[in-house]
Amino acid sequence: MPVKIRLQRHGKKGKPFYWIVAADARSKRDGKFLEKLGIYNPNTNPATIDLNVDGSVKWLSNGAQPTDTARAILSYKGVLMKHHLLGGVRKGALTEEQAEEKFNAWLAEKEASIQAKRDGLSKEEAAAKAKALEAEKEFSDKRAAAALPEVEETEEVVEESAPVVEEATAEAAEIVEEAKEEVAEAVEEVKEEVPAVEAKAEEAAPEASEEEAPKE
Repeated sequence: MPVKIRLQRHGKKGKPFYWIVAADARSKRDGKFLEKLGIYNPNTNPATIDLNVDGSVKWLSNGAQPTDTARAILSYKGVLMKHHLLGGVRKGALTEEQAEEKFNAWLAEKEASIQAKRDGLSKEEAAAKAKALEAEKEFSDKRAAAALPEVEETEEVVEESAPVVEEATAEAAEIVEEAKEEVAEAVEEVKEEVPAVEAKAEEAAPEASEEEAPKE
């Protein structure tokens, strides 16, 4: 039975992820499979790959043929490297210890390369955030600069209006003082007339009494 190592689609529309499976080459792409070997999620950066390396090597050793995409994933995770080294062990060119040592060295180098890529992405992300903040600050500065003439114009109007306001206030104070003085003078005049009015009232009092007295 010919076996293929291929991807089986899952996920929702626009955001698919895949199972890496060993399946009968005659079965449908998303149909039954013989063994699930891992997952591949291209929606993350870098892509997430979780793979059973030993299981994949076993299927390759048994004659399974990977599709182009599956082959790229197997190569990325070191399955093809390990399969090649185990072929050298079977031929007697390497011992199992030597093959394991070479494979571990390859894994370490691969992990360093992946980590360097992650660090580069982190730096790019930090640089993008810094650039966005700088652009936002520049926009805020431009908006503040555009509003400055209006503020200055308002301040000029206030400054120009200040003498007029002060003059009007002074005139109003003078009017109030004049009114106070006029009121005070009127009060004094009234006070001066009070004694004369009282005297006239006293003179008029006896005459009124005689007129009101009954005749005998």
